[in-house]
Amino acid sequence: MPLTHVSILKGSKTAGQKAVILDEIYQSLRETFDVPADDKFMTISDHSREDFLFGRHYMNIDRSDDLILIQLTVSDTRTVEKKKALFARIVKGLVREVGVRSEDVFINLVETKVENWSFGNGVAQYAERLPEAV
Repeated sequence: MPLTHVSILKGSKTAGQKAVILDEIYQSLRETFDVPADDKFMTISDHSREDFLFGRHYMNIDRSDDLILIQLTVSDTRTVEKKKALFARIVKGLVREVGVRSEDVFINLVETKVENWSFGNGVAQYAERLPEAV
């Protein structure tokens, strides 16, 4: 059950590009993290220039105003290999489908214990039973 937040500079992407960004992230999660169909909880936010700050050259990576910041909150059940595969798949899809440079895709995973999710009704569903893929 990933929870996805995407931040971009206001005006840097069209409505169509925003939809493709979210879809590419979702498909990447399905392929690499075995996320079930309909497990889609995602937001994308436009930020003004004064509210969208980033290190243009941090880690010797040159970033532009085309930067896409992706934060994924996920259950802490995946291996390092699966995480690497997810990062690579997201970047590959966004480069191919949106036309962004790989340098302009920043991804952060926030891991949480499975019992920290409530999908509705005030119930910690995973605390009761763990699904096949989380």
